[in-house]
Amino acid sequence: MWIKICGVKEIEAANQVARSGASAIGLNFFAKSKRSTNLKQAREIATAVRGQLELVGLFVNHSPAEVVEHARQLQLDWIQLHGDEPPAYLAGLQSELVLDLPSIKLMKAFRVGPQGLDEVANYLDECRQAGVKLSACLIDAAVQGEFGGTGHVAPWDLVRDQYDRTNWPPLVLAGGLTSANVRAATAAVDPWGIDTASGVESSPGVKDARMINEFVNAIRQ
Repeated sequence: MWIKICGVKEIEAANQVARSGASAIGLNFFAKSKRSTNLKQAREIATAVRGQLELVGLFVNHSPAEVVEHARQLQLDWIQLHGDEPPAYLAGLQSELVLDLPSIKLMKAFRVGPQGLDEVANYLDECRQAGVKLSACLIDAAVQGEFGGTGHVAPWDLVRDQYDRTNWPPLVLAGGLTSANVRAATAAVDPWGIDTASGVESSPGVKDARMINEFVNAIRQ
């Protein structure tokens, strides 16, 4: 299973993630987040763990030019869009990156609550019409006024029942996942990947080596 530890903003934390056996780290460029990093810090982290972990850049309503510049400078493996970016935005981004970074993958995050996945279905239909190739969809919990990293749990049963695994991109489950509940989450939803940020922190924005190891081990076991 693909395991991503998101919101890494220090080299030592990135090295801890690499040692844990996780698959990827998320570099968060949303300035309002307590887990945000800047391009200089991200470049140092990327240099330290390149080849050991996939590098995912997380963006929230950034301009396409900013996203492209970060992707090129850091040689990102993934771009994760966690804001309100429409399918046309993704199509433009894809066309901008195809020459310089043809293997880069796009992931779109969706915040899901009791209303279900109808908006996800409509969005993915528009992506297909626009020629957008998504490599994954991340499902997070919906919290009013927040873009993620809240520690709230997504509606597992609803995601399991409504996510169209045949026609939609691979599913990455996020939302309040910790070492205590991630095995139950994977059993309930059977996602392709798992993503956590707050679930491996000793305090907001501070990654904890023991918690990282416990989280990854809980999934691998």
